[in-house]
Amino acid sequence: MLFGASYYHEYQPYERLEEDVRMMREGNMTFMRIGDSIWARCEAVEGQFDVDWIEPVLDALHGGGVKVILATPTYAIPPWLHRRHPEIMAQQADGRQVRYGGRQNMDFSHPTYLHYAERMIRVLLERFAEHPAIIGYQVDNETGTRMAHNPSVVDRFFESLKVKFGTVDRLNEVWGLNYWSHRLGSWEDLWAPGLEGNLNPGYDLEWRRFQASLTTEFLAWQTGIVKEYARPDQFVTQDVVGGHGRPDSDMYEIAQVVDVLAMNSQHATQDGLELPATGDEISRLGHWTEVGVWPLSLKSDMAWGTRRANFLVTETNPISVGGSSWTFPAYDGQWRLAAYTYISRGANLIAYWHWHSLHYGHEIYSHGILNHDLEPNRCYRELSQIGEELQRHDEILTDLRPDTDVALLYSQDSKYAMEHQPPLLKPDNSGPDRRSYQRIFNAFYQGFFDARAQAAIVYPPQDLDDYRVVVAPALYAADDALLERLVAYAEGGGYLVLSFRSGYGDEFARARWQRAPGPLRHAAGIGYNEYSNLAKPLPLRDSGNGLTLPPESRGEGWADSLELEGATALASYDHPHFGQFPAVTSHPLGKGRVTYIGTLPNAPMAEAVASWVLRESGIEPLVADPPASVRVNTARSAAGERLWFLSNWSGVPVTIPALPVGGKELFTGNRLEPGSGLALGPWDVNIVVEG
Repeated sequence: MLFGASYYHEYQPYERLEEDVRMMREGNMTFMRIGDSIWARCEAVEGQFDVDWIEPVLDALHGGGVKVILATPTYAIPPWLHRRHPEIMAQQADGRQVRYGGRQNMDFSHPTYLHYAERMIRVLLERFAEHPAIIGYQVDNETGTRMAHNPSVVDRFFESLKVKFGTVDRLNEVWGLNYWSHRLGSWEDLWAPGLEGNLNPGYDLEWRRFQASLTTEFLAWQTGIVKEYARPDQFVTQDVVGGHGRPDSDMYEIAQVVDVLAMNSQHATQDGLELPATGDEISRLGHWTEVGVWPLSLKSDMAWGTRRANFLVTETNPISVGGSSWTFPAYDGQWRLAAYTYISRGANLIAYWHWHSLHYGHEIYSHGILNHDLEPNRCYRELSQIGEELQRHDEILTDLRPDTDVALLYSQDSKYAMEHQPPLLKPDNSGPDRRSYQRIFNAFYQGFFDARAQAAIVYPPQDLDDYRVVVAPALYAADDALLERLVAYAEGGGYLVLSFRSGYGDEFARARWQRAPGPLRHAAGIGYNEYSNLAKPLPLRDSGNGLTLPPESRGEGWADSLELEGATALASYDHPHFGQFPAVTSHPLGKGRVTYIGTLPNAPMAEAVASWVLRESGIEPLVADPPASVRVNTARSAAGERLWFLSNWSGVPVTIPALPVGGKELFTGNRLEPGSGLALGPWDVNIVVEG
């Protein structure tokens, strides 16, 4: 288990390397990531390299017992490269080039950029690959294409279409180019994307897929170079944006081209982490992330799911993240809660962005562990405690395998398709919600989280049979084969949960010409040929068939006009028109069952439906009747021991009345018998080793 931060010695206002390493050692830090922004420091003038300054940094960290990931510094280019080769800068949809002055502002598929990037990578690795401090490498940083529209990128896109579709006639058919007189007579008739140049949904879907493939290709290229130098004991990683990620990258595909996936996970703080949720919308990270406890688990589960393997958290909240007008340091205990949440879901590294707050630049107020005075503080002290615990219990906490009750199927293609043609309006009805897929997926994930289920995220290429419940929210863009796999899963004894828009489109984002929900119709036992956006949330009522909804349950944003074709209605809308249609249905299929939700559930409804599904599938809560602020996760150690993570997301002390198992408290060594109570302090976490 590694614990630490990103370290920017080159950003320090004065020489304090020895002092930094001393504080890292005293703070129980065992890891630092360096090098992601050093290209101009290493090559301020083209072809004149100065990397000598890195060696004393590596030596000092190694001498302090701190292990290092060295990043390739390719996401931010030096000024001379922009000045001499302006053609490498990314071109926007409107034809303008991105200006210099930020980062990730180039077309990284351009041969000129690749030439200079490769040269910089090789200079670094030839010098430092054998340094004993370095345990691995990070290729680039939070990589994405910025949806570059450079002519060479568009040309490559056209060539990829020729390979994929073969003939113009096939592309005309798939994209429906008779529409608006867009039918192609030859490949030369293809038009370039622009601000309004790709309104066709099939075109847009392929463009987004292509952009993500460029990101994966670039990272695979860098990984290949690094592997030429890496020792057998060194690994290669990439730090993707956690959760739903960037619009121009595919977390699952990236995970397949590196040795281990890393993610950067910023999260809510203060009252934004309180359970039950208070609805407080200010004490959070703002535009950076969703508010609540569940996003910490969601991001972890998405990273774990890419390879069903342990992952790294290379960036998470130190003092505060978010900028000069958004500073919300965690309450005492919240840093520890977040760290053990990630670990309970399979993280093998917890690192903070970053070691010290910067004194200049865009991110002055995206605070580090140390504030601008560079002195120990409340954050440093709490992290020191976490580091001490992780060192003391390193063996049992490393390589955990999280337990799961339910799997949620994540569809990158459906996300792309719904960004182009969103089904939902924004909550204030001000316009289309380009994050419709994320909003629908989050609602179902949060519902099962609130129902105290442990989730896994699965991706279309992966097997589903290991899970008793599979949820497919908004599976809009999917081929027949994937839908047939879902039906076979349910027929074989699985419990399948579907939402509105699932089965409606095919793999080219075309609306299917069968009655909705297409190939899922028979399995779900329902059909519909009408649907409506909802201008305001609708109350719901039970249908008397087992599902009990709390009074505050609402259907939001959308309503399918469902007609029963063998399924049983579980709930309907309390409305003079929509009341004729079921909102939730359930249908036995072979040895299994399919439940369909035809609206976007609010949090109380989502939790109630999730709880009903869990009961019907025989999945019991880990702990009976725990306090509302308590969550319980379990995981297996590498040696096979079962660990119980018990956390209190509240500023009020609580007691879990009766644990169902006996065991040993990891931090104190105290023995607990089955049925024992367990006290948790405010914002507290405990770990019990079963047995």
